[in-house]
Amino acid sequence: MTRVLVDTSVWSLALRKKVHGPAEIWYVSRLAEVIRDLHLVMIGPIRQEILSGLSDEKKYEELRQKLSIFPDHVISTQEYELAAKLNNECRRHGVQGSHTDYLICSVAQSHGFRILTLDKDFLRYREYVGITLDELKDA
Repeated sequence: MTRVLVDTSVWSLALRKKVHGPAEIWYVSRLAEVIRDLHLVMIGPIRQEILSGLSDEKKYEELRQKLSIFPDHVISTQEYELAAKLNNECRRHGVQGSHTDYLICSVAQSHGFRILTLDKDFLRYREYVGITLDELKDA
């Protein structure tokens, strides 16, 4: 099975106390499956986003400890350069995105990883760059 790079949006959903509706349940279940099957890909920028904004030091440390079991995929210079190229390509078509989003696309494209995200911007990126989304059908 293909490895899956899980975006911050899915982690945030999974870490919430309540999940509503079949789509949200699917994403949380899919994350659990990817973790259980050892197909999860973590990168430093996503780890940083997950841990950012936790004002309670105890909660921060607990989450940091839990996430520490997932090693970071090391991002190469070529992947940063490709992220810039993907950004430029999308901008040529009027599609804006964050640097982290394009880095996610670059890493996924470079290694054939699927991207699990709730962020609809990735649907637009997919039109212009070679990424594959791990998505709920008919949601």
